[in-house]
Amino acid sequence: MSMWKRISNLFSKPEPPKVEKSMLQLAPGDICEVSLVTYEVTGRVHNRGRNAVVLTLQDGSTIAYLHIEERETVQYALYAPIDGRLDSPDEVPSIIDLDDHVFHLEEEYGGHVSITGRTAFTQSGEQHVWQYQSDDYKLLRIEWQNGRFMLYEGEKVIPGDVRVIRAT
Repeated sequence: MSMWKRISNLFSKPEPPKVEKSMLQLAPGDICEVSLVTYEVTGRVHNRGRNAVVLTLQDGSTIAYLHIEERETVQYALYAPIDGRLDSPDEVPSIIDLDDHVFHLEEEYGGHVSITGRTAFTQSGEQHVWQYQSDDYKLLRIEWQNGRFMLYEGEKVIPGDVRVIRAT
């Protein structure tokens, strides 16, 4: 190493450390852990208007959906798809009785979503969402986009049970 290089290294700034990705920034190919289960992120649905993301997670043959929304704090909910059918978005009720649980409509919203990777919906567009909660804190989520409904059942996850393992 030449003398000039050594002197210039004394005055040069060190490289800044890489900023770690947050859960809201994960994309297909990343690895995360939710409630002690390691998942690969295979898809991402991003609603910019609400600062919310739904990640499609895969652990072997098991597929789950992690809803992440940043409000005053970051809130997490882990969902599994369930069978069900509705014919029209106008038919979505405010109270749903499902498997001995009574779910009450907590929130209804719509917005434009951008989609990356493998998700329940194949293309970006306008999406409508209904979120329900039962008295025993079970969650139900209904999504409608391009004439197709998806139903999910799940529960809230505390932030300490969610972490990024590897982000690309």
